[in-house]
Amino acid sequence: MQYLPHLLSVLIFFPFFAAIVGFAVKKDHIRAYSIGVAAIEFALSLILWYLYEYDVRETQFYFSTPIIESLGISYAIGIDGFSLFLIVLSAFITLIALVGLGEVERLKNLVASILFLEMTMIGVFASMDAILFYFFWEFSLAPMLYIIGAWGSGNRIYAAIKFFIYTFSGSLLLLLGILFVAFLYRQSQGVLSFNILEWHKLPIPYGHQLWLFIAMGIGFAVKVPMFPFHTWLPYAHGQAPTIGSVLLAAVLLKMGTYGFVRFSLPLFPDASVYYSTAMGIIGIIMIIYAAMVAFAQKDIKQIIAYSSISHMGVIILGLFALNVNGIGGSVFFMLSHGIISGALFMLVGAIYDRRHTKLMSEFGGIASVMPIYASIFMFMAMASAGLPLTMGFVGEFLSLLGYFRSSPIMTLLAGTSIVIGAVYMLNLYRKTFYGSVTVEANKSLKDLNARELTALIPLVLVVIWLGVYPKPVLAPIDNASKYLLTIMYEKSRNIDARSPNADEILRLNSSMREDR
Repeated sequence: MQYLPHLLSVLIFFPFFAAIVGFAVKKDHIRAYSIGVAAIEFALSLILWYLYEYDVRETQFYFSTPIIESLGISYAIGIDGFSLFLIVLSAFITLIALVGLGEVERLKNLVASILFLEMTMIGVFASMDAILFYFFWEFSLAPMLYIIGAWGSGNRIYAAIKFFIYTFSGSLLLLLGILFVAFLYRQSQGVLSFNILEWHKLPIPYGHQLWLFIAMGIGFAVKVPMFPFHTWLPYAHGQAPTIGSVLLAAVLLKMGTYGFVRFSLPLFPDASVYYSTAMGIIGIIMIIYAAMVAFAQKDIKQIIAYSSISHMGVIILGLFALNVNGIGGSVFFMLSHGIISGALFMLVGAIYDRRHTKLMSEFGGIASVMPIYASIFMFMAMASAGLPLTMGFVGEFLSLLGYFRSSPIMTLLAGTSIVIGAVYMLNLYRKTFYGSVTVEANKSLKDLNARELTALIPLVLVVIWLGVYPKPVLAPIDNASKYLLTIMYEKSRNIDARSPNADEILRLNSSMREDR
């Protein structure tokens, strides 16, 4: 059906044009306007999900037209089981964040920034041309830089600049990797092309794979962020406004892990095997180190920020398990972390709006004053810690199950994330919500209002629904995982047996045959 590719284009660019029109909307109506735009965008993403064919592993809604034909640059878009739900997540979280947005100054500018950011996020997940992908990837920095710098708190300018320098520097290595793969494609095929689907068929020499994996991997690692490139994230979260933290944790971090799925694994399968143990070790460091640092924090927002780093470590671990359970579980965990961390940052924002502090020492006993708030916070905290029958448990369990096939001992170490996560979340909850109310200002705190409940209740329902019945999301993701492993297998099966990682490649190929 010819209209289907244009639905994806509308999804990408509708927020951008709506942001421009928004400047003509009256100030009193801009909040309702932004929610209406985000609601339409979310409805379009649900239509995309409804029309998606679950049994088809290949790219769907594919559309391509040349932009600069002589350079092989095209407007190529499409989705698979990985990108579909990240697009739905982007639209959903943007809507929820705008619904829960409190009173702020320069609201029109903030709304325009958020809608522009939504366009870049969806553009990243839909791009099937590497230059188009890089265009959206880079342009996502501008609105987030502006949001942190203009509406943040404390030393927000420093936080914004640190965020920009880290991510932009990593992006330069990513660009070099993209250009070199295009050069290899031209050497092989005689023409330039940046089409990612065509690159999947390109046999890349083993030595080149090792270096390209590092170059692109650093670009993705900074965005995740992976250890030791993680230091910008807690600072950015600490100074960012609530809506900035929600979008950053829920969606922008997933662009990094998505980059590994879209580029590193299918383009460099032998390098992915070669570095799989190293990536697993880094993932375990992220899991344990960030969890222990989270336990030591006194700022509620910093605890959640470091918990995000710990959970992203589990996602990295699952991706480099290189099997269906691991990859599928990791992508599902991207979604669950997006929903749960987004909710937790919104909850912190709600208490910050009332008290203008995020220190645990300033609270205590507020469960008796804000019972609804306390109940939702407890539920999301336990979902973050991997409570069974919640969305957080499914992704974390499948990621660790996938890696168990590669290394039971390393999986046992990674499994401590569940225990440590429960410890620091319960410690946070005990200090903040239990005991007697000792601070006079806390005695008059008001519970969640209608606007805040309207934003948070859908998140609670999604966490329960996909925790009890994850099949509607897991089925397409698993199909996409099998197709990804097929691509990797076809590209690595003819590798020279004398390669340093020959034994690992044989193991990978055997695992792929079983998974397919």
